[in-house]
Amino acid sequence: IAVKLVAKSLSDGYIVGSRGSVGSSFVAKLAGITEVDALPPYYACPKCKHYEFDVPKEYTCGLDLPPKNCPECGTLMIKDGFNIPFEVFLGFKGDKVPDIDLNFSGVYQPRAHQYVKDLFGEENVFRAGTMGTVAEKTAYGYVLKYEEERGLNSPRAERERLARGITGVKRTTGQHPAGMVVLPKGYEIYQFTAIQHPADDVNSETITTHYDFTSMHDVLVKLDILGHDDPTMLRNLQDLTGIKPQDVPLNDPDVFKSIISLFSSPKALGLTEEQLGVPTGTLGIPEFGTKFVRGMLVDTRPSSMEELIRISGLSHGTAVWLGNIQDILKAGLTDLKHAICTRDDIMNQLMDYGVEPKMAFTIMEFVRKGKGAIAKGGDLKPDMLEAMQAVNTPDWFIGACRKIEYMFPKAHAVAYVTMALRIAYFKVFYPGAYYSCFLFRNAEDFNGATMVCGVPQLKSRMTEIEEMEKEERERHDGEYSLLESMIEMNLRGITVLPVDLYKSDAEKFLLVDDTYILPPLSSLPGLGLNAAINLTKVREEGKFISREDMVRRKVGKAVVETLANAGCLNDLPETSQVSLFEFAF
Repeated sequence: IAVKLVAKSLSDGYIVGSRGSVGSSFVAKLAGITEVDALPPYYACPKCKHYEFDVPKEYTCGLDLPPKNCPECGTLMIKDGFNIPFEVFLGFKGDKVPDIDLNFSGVYQPRAHQYVKDLFGEENVFRAGTMGTVAEKTAYGYVLKYEEERGLNSPRAERERLARGITGVKRTTGQHPAGMVVLPKGYEIYQFTAIQHPADDVNSETITTHYDFTSMHDVLVKLDILGHDDPTMLRNLQDLTGIKPQDVPLNDPDVFKSIISLFSSPKALGLTEEQLGVPTGTLGIPEFGTKFVRGMLVDTRPSSMEELIRISGLSHGTAVWLGNIQDILKAGLTDLKHAICTRDDIMNQLMDYGVEPKMAFTIMEFVRKGKGAIAKGGDLKPDMLEAMQAVNTPDWFIGACRKIEYMFPKAHAVAYVTMALRIAYFKVFYPGAYYSCFLFRNAEDFNGATMVCGVPQLKSRMTEIEEMEKEERERHDGEYSLLESMIEMNLRGITVLPVDLYKSDAEKFLLVDDTYILPPLSSLPGLGLNAAINLTKVREEGKFISREDMVRRKVGKAVVETLANAGCLNDLPETSQVSLFEFAF
């Protein structure tokens, strides 16, 4: 199923990213389900197919290998392989239920869902249902309201007892954003679950399983067909540059060096840290552009793909970096290369220390789910501690395992970093296309009326946000991040033009002469996408004579007012009337 879904998406021009640990399977790579190569680092000749696995042991990631020409035909060889243990995907003895999650383009996701229905038949495919339950605080509120309506005044202990009785009770139903349940051939859905419209909305076309899918996890197959921004942005970049994501030359040593340098300096962008006010060049790069991860980059100063994968693992874990690995690195107890960064590191390093493989796998599974976290009421089991201490596992390693609440799989980190490097390539070498697609990706935070300005005004707005109260400031996080990137964009010589009544698209940010970006009509506050689309259709009939003419041609008065306030109608008179005196002159 996964093979067909990925092949269909690729044939339609949208790359697919793998999630979870499916990238640990080399078979999944050969089948085309994932781009992640789980093999140890190696060289392969694209021409004569000569290959070499005998590489220096200090390299754990193929892309970090030095460039090498094929000894057979002289062609520059491809470098690949991320050294990911297969056991993470299927268990040490193939006894783990595999889970294949895929990241499709958000705009392609509905087509992928429909393709599943076409494959199996509408009657055999259902959206996975979800169940919203009564939260603890909500339950307490229900009790207070109940007593208020009846003039009761129970002691606090009685109120809490009643609240506990209704906490967790079904409140409403919904649908999983990506999950689709596939019925086995020869069965009816009613043999497994009731079905319904989400939230009992009979007007909804969607039909879901009534029970929460977790209750049927081991009985029915669920496909997670998720929507993600990265594949969409890469498709948009392909449309502008003609370069497919798969053709981004990460194997070119000079290109790779330029891209990797972004994670420690903005020099490859032609900027200094003093100019930008940020010590890295990763603003806007997926997974590496947030303030939190930029701080990690400053602490670690990565210069290789392997280090980026480790940072990605750390940033996606829970209770892994802050108060844990960060402190261990600062204390000098280990370095980034030997720290616990992904769940795979636990098993691999324990085996290196001398722990028996099956026990190392068991500890990895236990720790990555947070069962060993003392802060969450858990701890490592006595036999686990005994096995680790018997081979002199460092105290820092054991201590870290007793803090971790969730660990990211290496295969997922590899997939994310690969996507990030591809987007970083366009940022370095095709800045106009990159910023155009970046603004489109973050359109909801862009204001076409106030953000068409220079660096001083952008910085002034950032200062305004910084001075807001905490709650208000957090509501503007997206805008603040966008302003940072827009300052960078302006410093690189790319500017945003004012919205144009006739030239602006309804939705897309248009690249003009590789130097200017024309925002869409819908970027103006109060001008929705439907109104913008309507306006583009109306203007095809010919230019407007006046604002009055716009209203006559079915452009809403509110839209006309919004355009006027934004300065888009400065050359357009209020009415279509012309006085004799004006005509005479």
